[in-house]
Amino acid sequence: MLKGLGGLGDMTKMMKAAQEMQSKMEELTAQMDSLTVTGESGAGLVKATATAKGELTGLEIDPSIFVPSEKEVAEDLILAAIKDAQAKASERYQSEMRKLTESLGLPPDMKLPF
Repeated sequence: MLKGLGGLGDMTKMMKAAQEMQSKMEELTAQMDSLTVTGESGAGLVKATATAKGELTGLEIDPSIFVPSEKEVAEDLILAAIKDAQAKASERYQSEMRKLTESLGLPPDMKLPF
């Protein structure tokens, strides 16, 4: 189809492969939003539920380790602290990715993986 045009045929193949990779990454990202995992501690007294992407969606604490009337307050405080840590981790990840793209001579706002 592109015979006689030098490396354009290879470039077309590379672009198609990049588009396929992007499509697969989008599919994987969507799957990670709907997949949940549960972590436990204290022999199941504390349970945290999160998406596979790491977004915490719930926290359950057995009231036997707290004063029962303070259970919801303790859960809210723990959940807020975890979400704050996740936000800082995300910011750090993005900062490190910007450094990586710049060191490779790519535009700093380029998203990796493609």
